[in-house]
Order: sequence, then C-alpha cells, then structure tokens
Amino acid sequence: MSERKVLNKYYPPDFDPAKIPKLKLPKDRQYVVRLMAPFNMRCKTCGEYIYKGKKFNARKETVQNEHYMGLPIFRFYIKCTRCLAEITFKTDPENTDYAMEHGATRNFQAEKLIEEEEKRIQQEREDEELNNPMKVLENRTKDSKMEMEVLENLQELKELNQRQALVDFEGMIDQYRALEKREREREKEEDERETKEMLERALVKRLRDSDSDSDREEESSSSSGGSSSQSKSSADKPTDILTTDKAAALQGAASGGVKRAKVESWEKSVGTLGARGALSSLVVRKKPTVTDKRPGTEEATASPASQTDSKTSKGDSTDASKSSVSQNGSSSLSLLGAYSDSDSNDSE
Repeated sequence: MSERKVLNKYYPPDFDPAKIPKLKLPKDRQYVVRLMAPFNMRCKTCGEYIYKGKKFNARKETVQNEHYMGLPIFRFYIKCTRCLAEITFKTDPENTDYAMEHGATRNFQAEKLIEEEEKRIQQEREDEELNNPMKVLENRTKDSKMEMEVLENLQELKELNQRQALVDFEGMIDQYRALEKREREREKEEDERETKEMLERALVKRLRDSDSDSDREEESSSSSGGSSSQSKSSADKPTDILTTDKAAALQGAASGGVKRAKVESWEKSVGTLGARGALSSLVVRKKPTVTDKRPGTEEATASPASQTDSKTSKGDSTDASKSSVSQNGSSSLSLLGAYSDSDSNDSE
C-alpha cells in the first residue's frame, strides 16, 4: 500500500534550480495581519476612544532606512471604528513599546512622559559635569545632604515603628472596655435615682391630694348641723354603741333605783309568763277538787283567807320560778312544766 502523504519529491538528474524564475516583489510591500491595539488612543477626526486590546485587521509594512541595532521597525495601518479614518503607529524596540505616528493621540502615558523627563534631566547633568568640575562638587554635596536627610527620615520611621511595637493594644482595649463599663453603670444608677425621685414626688402629691379631700369633707360636715354631726360622729366607731348603751343603763338605774335584769334572746321572742302574750292561753290552771267534808264555821270563815293566801303564795312561787328560769336560761317548755307543778302542789 502506497503512502497517502508524499514526504519526498522526485528531482530528475538534469534539474537546475537556477533556471527557475524568481518573483520580484517590492521591499516596501504590505501584508494584512490581525492585531490588537497596543495602547489606549483617541481618534483626532471624530474623538472616538479606542481602548487597549481591541482587534483590528491591519496592514503591516517595513519602515525603510530605520533600524535599531540591526532590528527592523514595522509600521501598522488601522481604521477608526466610527469614522474609518486611518491611524498609524510603529514599533519602538529601544523602549520595548509602540510609538503613535498619525491619526490619533495616545492616552494614559503620564508615566512614560515622567520617565522621559527624568532621562532628559540626567543627560543634561552629565553634560554639565563634563565641562564644569565645580558643578560636579556641588552635585556631590547636594547628593550627600539628600542622603543624610533620607537616612534621618528612615531612622525616625524605624523608631516610630519600634514605639508602636511596644504598645500593648490588648491592655488599651481592656482599659477602654473597663471605662465603658463604669460609664454604663453610672448611667444606670442615675436612671434608677431619677425614677425613684419621680415615684416619691408622685406619692407626696397623692398624699397631699387625699389630705385636701379629707379637709374639705370635715368642713362640709361641720357646716351641715350639730345633730347630724353628732349622729355621724357617734356612728364612726363600732365601739361607741356599747358605751352609749352602758351610759343609758346607768342613767335608768339612777333614776329608778332598781337595775333591770338583762333581757335574754328567748324572752324577746316568747315573752314572760306574767304578760298576756300569745302563749298565755295555753296555760290552764287546775280547779280545786270538791270534798265531801263539811267544814265548820271557822273553816268556812277561814277558807276565803286561806284561798287568798294560797293565791298570793302561788303568785310568789311563780315569780320565783320565773326569775330562776330566766337566770338559768331554760326553755319555755320547762317553765310550763314548773308552772303546772306549782299549781298542783298548791292545790294539794
């Protein structure tokens, strides 16, 4: 199987390369290449900004009669993206950069301008030192002074750094925190004191208001009348009733000469037996039995007296029984029984 790709070509024995015609091309011929903008630029025609890195289809050519240490310099042609004006720039192998030629201005090249200015000043100084030896001495003294100032500033910076290194930042933070804590506690105490004073003022005001109200009530009661004030003052205290009852009892004893017995609760409801109350109809006296004996004249004459005596004795016995029962606090039924017994005993 033969090879698909041919690596060697056949040259016949009578091949003469000098007989091959050569293509004559101009030295300043141009090539179309694809490149990116090497720096930021602005078009002079329309003011359009062209930023670094924008891609263009550019034409490249070799600059004639310009070389840097045997290296050729190339020129590039591009068109503005807005107005299609032609912009040209070329390589700068001396500064390893590109140089703007025509159609736009370069932006943001301040650093490059500063470097060029420094180079120019340095070149002028060297030229002066070559022709004037006194200028060399002056420049040396000036440089020595500047070096001394720089060393002093450096020493100050070192001392400042050492001073800051010895500072205890943790201790400073702790002190600040302690100070802040004390300040918060002081503010809290002041707030508590103020609230306490406000409460005390409110309490004093309330007491004053209550005192003024009581004074007004006293004045109104004094102007109303003597009788109403006496009755109101007597009913102010619960114990005043007892003192008034005792005083009334003493007055009654002094006027009558005999102190009445205390009325019990059951006597209030039932009443005494001597009185004609609702229960008086329940008490029935026994009639004396009739005997067959015929009494004499003396007995007949004495019978009315004996009857009256018996009645008086009966009344005395009932009074005695009532007083005893009232003192002992017995019930009404016991009194009824005692009354019936006294009647039967007297009759017998």
